[in-house]
Amino acid sequence: MLEIRVLHSAYGRIEVLHGVELRVDAGEIVCLIGGNGAGKTTLMRAISGVQPISGGNILFEGQDISKFAAEARVRLGIAQVPEGRQIFGGITVEDNLNLGGWLHGGGTAKERDDIYAMFPILHDKRGLAAAGLSGGQQQMLAIGRALMSRPRLLLLDEPSMGLA
Repeated sequence: MLEIRVLHSAYGRIEVLHGVELRVDAGEIVCLIGGNGAGKTTLMRAISGVQPISGGNILFEGQDISKFAAEARVRLGIAQVPEGRQIFGGITVEDNLNLGGWLHGGGTAKERDDIYAMFPILHDKRGLAAAGLSGGQQQMLAIGRALMSRPRLLLLDEPSMGLA
C-alpha cells in the first residue's frame, strides 16, 4: 500500500531524513519508535505532502505521489492526525467532524454516529466549541475528524498524547 524509497527531507540546510526506506502493506499496522528529533514527524509530514522532500519517492498503492499536493493525497485516501491535534477550536465538535468529511460533502450522519460510538464523550459535547474540550477529548476529536475522510492509510503522530 505504501512504499518509501530512499527518502530525503530537510529543514533548510539541515537534512532530517537520510534515505528512509519503508514498506507498509494493506491491513498492516506499523509503529515508528525513536527519540525526539529522530524524524518520525517529518516522515509523516512528507507522506502527507506538507513537508517537502529533497530526494527519493513515495508510492501509494503503486502510484508515485512524491510531487502530489497534500490535498491530492487526501483525495487518494491518506489522512494524518498531527501531533498537537490542530483542531478548529472556535467551531463545534460536530463541525470539526464535518470538516473531516469535506471530500464526501461533510460526511454522513451514519459516519458521525460511528465516530460518536467510538468516542461517546464527543456525542455528549457535539454542540460545544472544540476549544472547550480537554486535551484527551481534543485528541479523540482529531482522530475522529481524520476518520471522517474515509482514509485507506491513517497516519497518527503521537496518538496517545493527552488520552486518559
